[in-house]
Amino acid sequence: MENYLRTPIKEIIGKYPPVGALLEEFRIGCVPCSVGTCLLADIVEIHNLSPEDEGTLMTGIAGIVFPGMVVALPEPRSRRSETTRKFSYSPPMKALVEEHRHIKRFLAVLPAVIDRFDARSEADRALVHDGLDFVRSYADRFHHAKEEDILFACFDPGLDILKAMREDHERGRAHVRAAGEALVRCDGEGIAANLHGYAGVLAEHIKKEDEILYPWMDRNFSMRQVGELFARFRAVDERFAEDRKKYESFVGRLEDAYAEPISEVR
Repeated sequence: MENYLRTPIKEIIGKYPPVGALLEEFRIGCVPCSVGTCLLADIVEIHNLSPEDEGTLMTGIAGIVFPGMVVALPEPRSRRSETTRKFSYSPPMKALVEEHRHIKRFLAVLPAVIDRFDARSEADRALVHDGLDFVRSYADRFHHAKEEDILFACFDPGLDILKAMREDHERGRAHVRAAGEALVRCDGEGIAANLHGYAGVLAEHIKKEDEILYPWMDRNFSMRQVGELFARFRAVDERFAEDRKKYESFVGRLEDAYAEPISEVR
């Protein structure tokens, strides 16, 4: 079984497809991942499974790979207790999670914007234009740039998890570009399809970062690295201060116009 810990997860799933379904039970989405060269050992570490869950997962994989055989399982690598699922972030990571909260507020009201959108309405087109501006400027130029230019640079760029996160960013950008092109054509269906596509990509992406990537990074940072990140993020915040207020206020106005304030988004 130890040999399988050093095997790329996609290779294991390719030979034993039920392993993919088993991983999904533990909210580990390796099947749809387009990168997939993570080793099984990396999956366990990055997802920070409790010792109990790790044991259950490894027992299940052993049952699929070696049916009917008694297999010696590796010692659990995780030391997380089942009671520590609540996430605690370092100050720079907490700042990114707070930015996610504003993006999630925008995503939460987006379906109402799409449902009421009339491509013939100048006011509706202007609103979608402003929404795309929020995405390009706040979500991408401000938030994603912090991640790609500063945070991700602290780690090996070849890591699968970082490749997957960058890929999500690019998929989101592609939807935004396509929505902008559809807006120019007054193509309501194209706008709706790409805004829905963007929301789907970003909602899942944020969940992966908040629950998997950021906690894993925090576990690997030294106190010095945390301090350096905090200082570099603060410098970006200062440069973007006025625009940040503008875009966060825009989300509030959007909620007022289209829905009740999404106060439960955390």
